[in-house]
Amino acid sequence: MCGITGWISFDRELRAERETLDAMTETMECRGPDDRGVWAGGPAALGHRRLAIIDLPGGRQPMTVEADGKTVALVYSGEAYNFTELKAELASRGHRFHTDSDTEVVLHGYLEWGEAVAERLNGMYAFAIWDERVQRLVMIRDRMGIKPFYYYETPDGVLFGSEPKAILANPLARRSVSLDGLRELLTLVKTPGHAVWDGMKEVEPGTVVTVDRGGLRTHTYWKLETRPHEDDRATTVARVRELLDDIVRRQLVADVPRCMLLSGGLDSSALTAIAARQLGEVDEKVHSFAVDFVGQTENFVADDLRGTPDTPYVHDVARASGTLHQDIVLDARSLADPEVRAKVIRARDLPISFGDMDASLYQLFKAIREHSTVALSGESADEVFGGYKQFFDEDARSADTFPWLVNFVEQFGDSDLLRPELSAALNVPAYVKDSYNTAVAGVQRLDGESDFEYRMRRSSHLHLTRFVRVLLDRKDRASMAVGLEVRVPFCDHRLVEYVYNAPWSLKSFDGREKSLLREATRDVIPRSVYDRVKSPYPSTQDPEYVTVLQGHAKDLLARTSHPVFDLIDRDGLRRATEASAPQIPRASRRDLEYSLDLAIWLDLYKPELKLA
Repeated sequence: MCGITGWISFDRELRAERETLDAMTETMECRGPDDRGVWAGGPAALGHRRLAIIDLPGGRQPMTVEADGKTVALVYSGEAYNFTELKAELASRGHRFHTDSDTEVVLHGYLEWGEAVAERLNGMYAFAIWDERVQRLVMIRDRMGIKPFYYYETPDGVLFGSEPKAILANPLARRSVSLDGLRELLTLVKTPGHAVWDGMKEVEPGTVVTVDRGGLRTHTYWKLETRPHEDDRATTVARVRELLDDIVRRQLVADVPRCMLLSGGLDSSALTAIAARQLGEVDEKVHSFAVDFVGQTENFVADDLRGTPDTPYVHDVARASGTLHQDIVLDARSLADPEVRAKVIRARDLPISFGDMDASLYQLFKAIREHSTVALSGESADEVFGGYKQFFDEDARSADTFPWLVNFVEQFGDSDLLRPELSAALNVPAYVKDSYNTAVAGVQRLDGESDFEYRMRRSSHLHLTRFVRVLLDRKDRASMAVGLEVRVPFCDHRLVEYVYNAPWSLKSFDGREKSLLREATRDVIPRSVYDRVKSPYPSTQDPEYVTVLQGHAKDLLARTSHPVFDLIDRDGLRRATEASAPQIPRASRRDLEYSLDLAIWLDLYKPELKLA
């Protein structure tokens, strides 16, 4: 796992721009604390920060090879889990390797197959190749969008990077955000390719972007497609387990310490149990980590989002699988710490926050990094197998909008924090409606598929192409901010394709969420986890957290000229600071968190806001 960046300028000699390239590269230091490298030649310059995972001495980048008397240079972030098979195939075709790294395999794969190398990779990756032979940059992103990848077109080329901060370090990139960018910030619709910053775009998942003197072109090498599912229940369950066993085995490969993120839910528990069984074959123990809050288990109060605390289930799994387990216990003040908030915002480059859940995720990863460099996570199982409440809610099923937004106000409160004139200019409901219509337009219907099954297919498609990308980006940024590589087995494209095409009647055959996953792993998970109802990532219930937030918000209100008040309503924030902390409405808590996030973002990035 690494951070990559680069600059293509067909009208310049970029060897003379070393200072700027260094500045771009150093913004990626958190993603790659182990090594750095830069390469420049003619109109191309590439930068790399390395987190060493595979072949620690041999995988340095940028990596180059000479072909036809010209240089082909690669900067690569991620992991190709099938690199061993690809290496053998390439060797049989005459390629010679000098390292044991997957990076070199990808580079030689490009020499052999060109851009089509992407179709042969199983993994998470974002990489760029400068091919001097044809004076072309090739940028490729993994199928599910696990690894982030951004670019910014310039008059004579392009800037690119793993994160916006790398691009923004170049003077050619403007730090401006328009109304359309603010709309994207304020919604959970994750428009493909949208990067919020004016002029900046994401390389879309499953996409190749090429840049040469003729301009920029894109083509899609993978997308979620509708296919008939002909397996019966028993065969489907067996196939899911077969895939999971293979995926976990591949993703446990590393030359550094690895561990499991364990929440006590079905997803992480299943992966932990499978990993424990596999590593037990070689007399190795699994290390597992979970987040908890001071006093949370003892004083837990069930609500409509979370019916049970995580810790008892976490410990059940740790005992059953024999893991070497550690709880990372956080207190309210650390969750509300402005320094932690600033680190989260810096990691995201945007004030897109899940409040204390982001603060706890960052601190969890920071603590884990003291012991491990790689962690496996249960992220995306809910999107793949159908785990969220909205999959079972009739209103969400029938609504012509993104399913996760239907009960959003009920769950998180109705906020009126924005200045009224800004809210009117943004017209977020229209933006969401247009985005939804675009999102569902391309969902293919199976011949003979019932109206109900097609509606559930659409819901699954929306979760897998929109919502999951919000969560994948969140997890990548929080983990890479501390140099931790998080792998997501449930995003293996083989599993995604197979389960996506299983009809909803199979995915919920026992009337519960994630029926296929539960049945496929019933032999390895404790009965308590098998019977547990889905519970989201934990959030602190300590009233002190809100009290501390209110104090920080009062300090912000005292800064009367702060630019945050060009966006939010001062009186609305004041009302949130005056609410009674133990019974504070969810909307007020969210307003406090978002106001503080927004203020820190404005302080850190000083963006030009185009509000008209």
